Amino acid sequence: MGYREITIKLPTDYDDASLNSAIKKNLQIGNFSKIIEKKSLDARKKENIHWLLKVAVSSDELKGGESPVAESLSIPFRQREKTALVIGTGPAGFFAAYTLQKAGFKTKLLERGKDVKNRKNDIDLFERTGHFVKNSNYAFGEGGAGTFSDGKLTSRTKKISKEKSFILNTYIQAGAPEEIAYMTHPHLGSDNLLIITENLRKQFIYLGGSVLFDCSVTGINTKNGSVLSVETTEGKIEGDVFLFATGHSSYETYRFLIKGGVQYRNKNFAIGTRVEHHQELINEAQWGCTSLQGVKAAEYRLTSSMNKELPVYSFCMCPGGKIVPAAPYSNVNIVNGMSLYNRDSPYANSAIVAGINLEKIYNRNFDPIESIEWLENLEQSFKIDDFKAPAMGIDDFIRGTKQGSLKESSYPMGLIEGDFKEILPPFVSLALQRGLRDFSGKLKGFEKGTMIGLESKTSALIQVLRDREGLADGFANLYINGEGSGYSGGIISSAADGIKGAMAIVGKF
Repeated sequence: MGYREITIKLPTDYDDASLNSAIKKNLQIGNFSKIIEKKSLDARKKENIHWLLKVAVSSDELKGGESPVAESLSIPFRQREKTALVIGTGPAGFFAAYTLQKAGFKTKLLERGKDVKNRKNDIDLFERTGHFVKNSNYAFGEGGAGTFSDGKLTSRTKKISKEKSFILNTYIQAGAPEEIAYMTHPHLGSDNLLIITENLRKQFIYLGGSVLFDCSVTGINTKNGSVLSVETTEGKIEGDVFLFATGHSSYETYRFLIKGGVQYRNKNFAIGTRVEHHQELINEAQWGCTSLQGVKAAEYRLTSSMNKELPVYSFCMCPGGKIVPAAPYSNVNIVNGMSLYNRDSPYANSAIVAGINLEKIYNRNFDPIESIEWLENLEQSFKIDDFKAPAMGIDDFIRGTKQGSLKESSYPMGLIEGDFKEILPPFVSLALQRGLRDFSGKLKGFEKGTMIGLESKTSALIQVLRDREGLADGFANLYINGEGSGYSGGIISSAADGIKGAMAIVGKF
């Protein structure tokens, strides 16, 4: 059996028969098996947009070549009498717990919010009525914030190939489309994530793990550098090893961990807004046409260094999506973006943010708790009228002119006029003004979009002092992983960080 890897160029509306025909022509063979290894859209020339496919082909008609053996994550199993408590069911928390359970630990997964079905019901009620449910919203609940954020699986983190393969295969087994294994910019879609998240939990329980919902951890009990138990709304829960993967929205978790002796430091983070356009405008700018057969919706990634001190960039672009009210608490108002798998909403949105460092901006030291309070105050200042979001035209913001009438939007809670030069910190406002002007020159029609709400959750604003795997400095059995640790961001890198923490525990206990 011979083996070849080839790259094929195909039109955007190709089908499997077209792919097979191209393989036969390229290799001059008749019978073969194939695996798509990579698929990316080449849109550099608008008059010739096409797919590039890297395909692995095996056939008796080929001579030589061997199929490479992919690296795989090896999780050693043995029955262990150790109890592992994992706090948080986002990607880092789930994959940490799943790995520990497969390794033979007695694993308990604690989640402050509800299971994904009841969480979705609460979110639907919130969008219809404005009734905010504590611990069951776009930030908190089974699956974490990523459940309602499009499910993008792109990661630039290096040296996680084994973990990434394990994560993608686990998602596919739980119902994700197989294309996530080879698409350059794979995504799950929040509609698929509702099903996938539930299936993952069922598999974890099938392996013997347990999940406790509606259980908020409120403190840690320590002795001589070890955590003995956690205080929760369901009472004290003891364990042998503890892994926190609570994300970066849970400010009270930061506070009680710091109070319990966990050390944090400040780091760079980002502040800005969501911008929204009609998807057809983005399609036209990127493709030269309003639709393209075989491609869901056009994306963009933009960066600007017009303000050298504060870089401005797009983040978490959601083509064919909507802007959602992502407040983790009832007294704040922030936004996020999401898309369903088909990405067929008439709107496109993205975070446009300025990277900042509070200590450099204010030219003084910031205590981590002080940094949290700074951001918390900003998020509270955006709670203007229930959960309506302040909005302003990009062109008005760039020119500094009086606002025109607000456009229709995907944001479900309604918009209210707001001047972002006044409601954002001045250094952020100035950086965004320059950055948006730059983007409007790079992407035709970009200035026609609308700025909506506060985007403040691109990454954690503080970082725990820990080793590479997540063991907190000064502790023997406390691991901090995922976005809340300040070392990862996004589904894949957070899940991989959780796995690394779990594997370190497997090797130690």
